[in-house]
Amino acid sequence: MTKSQGSIEIIKADGTKQIFSEKKLTSSLRRSGASVEIAKKIADQITSEINPGMQTKDIYRRAFQILKQGDTKPIALRYNLRNAIMELGPDGFPFEKFVGEIFKGRGYEVQVGVIVPGWCIEHEVDISAVKNDEHVLVECKFHNTNGIKTDLKVALYVKERFEDIEKKYKSEKPNGNHHYKGWLVTNTKLTTKAIQYSCCVGLGVVGWGYPKEGNLEDLILETKIHPITALTTLSSQQKRRLLEKKIVLCRDLEDTKVLKGIGVQDKKINTILREIEVIRNLHK
Repeated sequence: MTKSQGSIEIIKADGTKQIFSEKKLTSSLRRSGASVEIAKKIADQITSEINPGMQTKDIYRRAFQILKQGDTKPIALRYNLRNAIMELGPDGFPFEKFVGEIFKGRGYEVQVGVIVPGWCIEHEVDISAVKNDEHVLVECKFHNTNGIKTDLKVALYVKERFEDIEKKYKSEKPNGNHHYKGWLVTNTKLTTKAIQYSCCVGLGVVGWGYPKEGNLEDLILETKIHPITALTTLSSQQKRRLLEKKIVLCRDLEDTKVLKGIGVQDKKINTILREIEVIRNLHK
């Protein structure tokens, strides 16, 4: 049996094994904007190179490496988007700020890291977002390791906190105009039970690939809010230094003093600015 017939066993991020699927690879490339011809060409090339026991992250890395060459770099940047979000760690603050900016991009007035009184106790809420009579309280769940899913425990925890806050609000303003809603936003996929529970109790949920429309990738492309970690023209060390300075968004680098402040030379700055323009023009 040849490799193209699907006989090669590979290792997923969670450590489990599965048979390599050229069809799945082609589909992921197509979702990132690759044409049928480009997706098939890359998938065929990777299929010819793959070996038993190869990890899915290595397959992804190889596809990204091929896409970065020539005219397919915009596709590469979108293909890398999930990994770029994961690089916002190790702690959750950059992700919280990033999600807050997405809500701003959708017309909300946003506060990040606020203390909100509940019926029983005060709660530190990652994001408070208000638009007209809608008041959204967002809990961000960030993971910087592949293979982890946001599970039912997290959804239960978020719902319980939100109910405590909502009870306090309704006791003080029984005729208040604001419609409160709790949200869970994560950079990972969600377990089936987490989705099932959230839908049942009315908890808003956004993750990677969920819901089918309006998921995290969709919101990033809609609002054009991109993280600095999406830039291939920045080194890992430069990204880390910027995150330490709480610089999270690509658009923040358009003030070139920010890049000069971490020692980036003028010639390299121009290259970075060109890539930011490419990223800004990514679309669904």
